[in-house]
Amino acid sequence: MPKPELHHWLHHWQDEADAAFLYRSLASAEDDAKKRVIYQKLADVEDRHTQMWAKLLGDHGHTVPAAGPRPSRNARFMAWLGRRFGSRYLLPVLLREEGREVKGYMDLHRDTPTGDAKAVSLTLAKESAAHAETLAGLAGSKSEPWHRTGSGGFLRNVVYGFNDGLTANFGLVAGVIGAAVEPHVILISGVAGMIADALSMGSSGYLAAKSEQEVYAHEIAMEREEIRLMPDVEEEELALVYEAKGIEASHARAFAAEVMRDPVRALDEQVREELKIGEAHTTPKREGLITGAATAVGAFIPVAPFLVFTGPTAIWTAFSVSMLSHFAVGAARSFFTGRSIIRSGLDMFVVGLGVAVVGYYVGLFVARVF
Repeated sequence: MPKPELHHWLHHWQDEADAAFLYRSLASAEDDAKKRVIYQKLADVEDRHTQMWAKLLGDHGHTVPAAGPRPSRNARFMAWLGRRFGSRYLLPVLLREEGREVKGYMDLHRDTPTGDAKAVSLTLAKESAAHAETLAGLAGSKSEPWHRTGSGGFLRNVVYGFNDGLTANFGLVAGVIGAAVEPHVILISGVAGMIADALSMGSSGYLAAKSEQEVYAHEIAMEREEIRLMPDVEEEELALVYEAKGIEASHARAFAAEVMRDPVRALDEQVREELKIGEAHTTPKREGLITGAATAVGAFIPVAPFLVFTGPTAIWTAFSVSMLSHFAVGAARSFFTGRSIIRSGLDMFVVGLGVAVVGYYVGLFVARVF
């Protein structure tokens, strides 16, 4: 057996044993008798998974202890935290682990040529998916935790781009002021900083949106593969989604079965209902332009007074306008963070003041030393 393949198989063997150990730790920390039974049953299934990997390894010439490996140090540490903080701590850990296993086994099934390992990986992917669904229900979390579908928005990009440009260029202008250079140098430095910030944030916005599109494409492809390989599991998930919407159980199951007969329709339904991926309302280019433009506007604020005034008037005007802008952008951020408008605004006001002070004294120090 090639060493890379052996390493991956041993890794899965250890992971399954660690999962069994953690499920038993979760059971021991659980006060609810029904949940305790569920966790114990899940531990028994993980034991069977460990034995499946042991047999597979043995059949390919690498014998491992029949009792399985000792729990890893990480698993023992997680179990200690679970005993200390209760089952509510361990449950999300195991949910993430089951999600990671599903993705890993799906990848293994896809990449492995025909053989016993291909069959084992598909079986384990299905059972790990069922475990993840069980845990998600107990945790009150979303189904299929191996999918990542977070997204941003237009206003968020504008506010955070504006904030980045304002804060970064405010610090730069304060530093140049601290160096006591000629006024035109302050203006040139501020404009250069504004352009650099806008290009940097614009390219970051473009790449982030492009990466998100690629993630969505990958998740949809993975969902398509799950429908092909695990139609029974996917049908059950779809029925539960319909039940959660208030449809009677028998009708929900019938409707799910009808949908699953058409793979294209099933994929559309799962992408919309399960992954919550809707129609794209933007493009990477648009994201880049919006973020870059918002950054440029924010970065222009500390520079603008130097186009109108000179000397101390320009400096204090730039400081005042920039500080007020920091408070305003902090207040705007509260719409996304859920915090108090005043508190969020004051937080950004303090950050802006700190940036100005640090930038000023850095410029002063550099001018004196060099």
